[in-house]
Amino acid sequence: MSSVFRNTIKTLAVAVACLPAAVMAQANLGYVPSGAGPLSLSGQGACVRSNSWTPALGASAENCKQCAPDLCPPPPKPAAKPAAKPEAKPEAKPEAKPEAKPEAKPAKPEPVNMELKIELQSVASAKPEMTDDNKKELDEFIAKEMAPLRTPGSSIGAVIITGHTDRLGSEKGNKTLSEKRALAVKDYVVSKGIDQKLIFWEGKGAKQPIPVTKFCTAKMSKKQLTECLAPNRRVTVEVVGVYMKPPPKPKPEEKPAAKPAAKP
Repeated sequence: MSSVFRNTIKTLAVAVACLPAAVMAQANLGYVPSGAGPLSLSGQGACVRSNSWTPALGASAENCKQCAPDLCPPPPKPAAKPAAKPEAKPEAKPEAKPEAKPEAKPAKPEPVNMELKIELQSVASAKPEMTDDNKKELDEFIAKEMAPLRTPGSSIGAVIITGHTDRLGSEKGNKTLSEKRALAVKDYVVSKGIDQKLIFWEGKGAKQPIPVTKFCTAKMSKKQLTECLAPNRRVTVEVVGVYMKPPPKPKPEEKPAAKPAAKP
């Protein structure tokens, strides 16, 4: 071996030994390193492949784009930006409902104190029984005047019956007769459905005469005097109680007047 060839081989050996690690790595990936650079290039600028080159080595080389661009894996796609969140729409406020008017409380019945009175006059002289006219008057009084006190919720507090006589006769006899007249009316009232526990009766005799009978004088005949004193022969019926007056009915709401149709 000539000294020139030997020196050349030494020089190459030293050059290869002095290559940096990156260049040695390229050799390991199938490319021939160059002393002037990491790779040996051909006259056309192509990388010189070594005997150990394979497509897999070429694809993994650092100089893949330079030496085997068709084998290089595509560059990693940039990470997709997260989609922007849609702006939250402001929540629609519910329409304010008109305030409900408080329901009107049903009106309650109003208690009303009642005082009723009737004079059953012209009872037959010296007799306790009522006349037919007396009974008719009392029937109407009970059916009409006392009707409110006999409705539900209402009540009769008391029925006061007082018998009277004219001044004819003795005081004792008139007292007894007035009591009998009161009792006769009391029994009749009870027969019409009035509770007898609510009834109070008494006889006054001739102590409470009707004012107009003061003009009846002894100058009159007995018949005339008896007729003149007839208003004193009477029975007074007084009733007190509480009537529950129903509340007034609410007036119907007035409808707005219809607007006249527009003329064409």
